[in-house]
Amino acid sequence: MTAVGPGTNAGWVVVGETRTRYLEAGSGRPIVLLHGSGPGVSGLVNWRLALPALGERFRVLAPDLVGFGETEVRGQVEARLDKWVGHVAGFIEALALGRVDLVGNSMGGAVALGLAARRPQLVRRVVTMGTVGVPFPITEGLDRVWGYRPSLEAMRALIGLFTYDPSFARDEELVRLRFEASAHPVASERYASLFPAPRQRWVDALALADGELAELRQPVLLIHGLEDRVIPWRATSLRIARLVPDARLCLFPRCGHWVQIERADEFHGLVRWFCSEAR
Repeated sequence: MTAVGPGTNAGWVVVGETRTRYLEAGSGRPIVLLHGSGPGVSGLVNWRLALPALGERFRVLAPDLVGFGETEVRGQVEARLDKWVGHVAGFIEALALGRVDLVGNSMGGAVALGLAARRPQLVRRVVTMGTVGVPFPITEGLDRVWGYRPSLEAMRALIGLFTYDPSFARDEELVRLRFEASAHPVASERYASLFPAPRQRWVDALALADGELAELRQPVLLIHGLEDRVIPWRATSLRIARLVPDARLCLFPRCGHWVQIERADEFHGLVRWFCSEAR
């Protein structure tokens, strides 16, 4: 393991034939954080605030999913829910984590729900933020995200789209961090091949059947920003909350797609509370 920040280390584990990069912080009950599908995303970029905050109470792990970050890729990556569900299941088993709590952002929320449905013995609880996972008409915002081509201005515009507070798009360090991650030649080429137009098919590819959601037995906490212009909460989190038997829905006013960044302290508090419950 290599230190990448206060209390946070980076390491590698082989999942099947995939050498997988992950971040880890803290000790205790395991929580696995699953990032979304935005350009330049990785376990570190998506969860840099959550890792040390949640690591004060839990053992927190954030893998780079296949096709993202530094996880090694052999050949073309297909944007399929079962591909990422299998990768996360293998990650949990490779590290002998037992039954974990999952926290998934956007695409990562669908992966978390899919794993809970298809490998229930591995999942104790699920938290999602701004999740996909049911069919809905693709938004202009999501189409822009998946159609991104690297430039500082394009990244600045996307950060403005992801957030309600316009000051985030003026944060030069944040813009630079996300742009540099997205502009790496290998990452850029890989990302362009993941979600080619027409992109409605990728929304549908990340959807679970209503019956799968209705049969979930794990407690699920769905978190969503009311001003999310990328993933509409009524079409996704609200619908999922109505399908899942033990679901709770928490909506943040004056907040966009990045609840874990825009409302970080409140988000961390919710996860600590929900994941501290005994069942």
